[in-house]
Amino acid sequence: MNQSRYARTARPARVFAWASAAAAMAMAFGAHAATEIRVWHALTPHNAKVFEDLVKEFNRSNSDAKVKLKAFKSTAEIEKAIKAAKSRDDKPHLAQLEENRAPDGGARSFVQPLHALLATHPIKNAKWFVSGSNAFAHDSKGRLIAFPYMAEVPVMFYNIDAFKKANLAPPPQRSWSGLQDQLVTLANNGSRSCPLTSDQPVSINLENLAAVNKQPYTSEGNGLKGRGTPAFLFDVMYVRHLSMMISWVRSELMVKPEFNEMATKRFAQGECAVLLSVSGNIGEFRSASKLNFGVTGLPYYPEITKEPGNPFLSGSALWVVAGQSKESDNASAAFLSFLAQPKQAAQWHQETGYLPVTQQAFEATGDSYYKKLDKWSTLVASHGGTADDAARGFRVKNYPEIRDMFHQQLTHALAGNQPAMTTLKSASTEAGKIMKR
Repeated sequence: MNQSRYARTARPARVFAWASAAAAMAMAFGAHAATEIRVWHALTPHNAKVFEDLVKEFNRSNSDAKVKLKAFKSTAEIEKAIKAAKSRDDKPHLAQLEENRAPDGGARSFVQPLHALLATHPIKNAKWFVSGSNAFAHDSKGRLIAFPYMAEVPVMFYNIDAFKKANLAPPPQRSWSGLQDQLVTLANNGSRSCPLTSDQPVSINLENLAAVNKQPYTSEGNGLKGRGTPAFLFDVMYVRHLSMMISWVRSELMVKPEFNEMATKRFAQGECAVLLSVSGNIGEFRSASKLNFGVTGLPYYPEITKEPGNPFLSGSALWVVAGQSKESDNASAAFLSFLAQPKQAAQWHQETGYLPVTQQAFEATGDSYYKKLDKWSTLVASHGGTADDAARGFRVKNYPEIRDMFHQQLTHALAGNQPAMTTLKSASTEAGKIMKR
């Protein structure tokens, strides 16, 4: 009787055990089949949300690969974390890193050039928006070394309502002298607390002062024809310009450079009439309910060039981290291919303000998006062809360190602590020392 009772209870237990084992095997197989792609990024909250939505769409539609995101405060933190990772499991497969302007197009031993991955995993039918003539995310042979997903350009944002309140017809004047006259009017008619602000002092007052005025930023063809140790020859144009910027801060036409998102937040809240910043803020500004704004190009000096040139491309890209398995590379390529498809790429461009990844994404973006953004369509289109010599980009050894030094020098000068000529001479001399390290 006891034996019979044991027989009746043992069979269901065995069935349960087999079922559990089968479920475990299925889970193990599923985990193996879905290759995890670790992606590290340092996007702003708005752009991070757009990216997260695209990742969710990829994960829902793909059973072979799953993307896992990890957010950092800055791309510098990401680079430091990758270098500190000691095993393959600690490293990301794709990482958002800044363009570091290194002479060889990268100088990062821990990455695999994108063109090497695309050689075995081509993204079909994709015509890249940024051509190989532009140094951004390309090597000296014009090959992509990173996925140009966060490419952006500096632009001039303006508050349409602030201009109307001051009885000024938007957009702002693109000559620096004409803009100065408008800032005086804006300050006297409703925008006294913040006629103009910027969070990009080096980009606006050094790098793109050259590019937009079609002047060389450094010697040796902006470093593209040398060994990465060109000279910074800050001539009369720079001295005059920085002197004017110092006077603007002193007369309160321009707020001192503001960081940690302060400048962009103030503009989004309608406090500032003009903002000189990067196009990657467009998506956030479009989502600001009470902000009526437009986009136009950076100011220039008509005395130097009849027509303004393009600014340098800036921003960051998704870099493929080297040393991963074949399965991981397959999965990373599948994810990048997904991001490059016209629907997803157009969504990314429209909802962030980064340049289109492909020509197809630009063509898929209609007039309904551009019509409220003034000159943004024209500015975007200008970067889709062959870059001219002044705007191709530049290569300088140890440039991230040099840029930090430039930032400190400009901040010191704009605070009224040092004249323009002294600042620029000191910056040029120190840059030469840093390049030799």
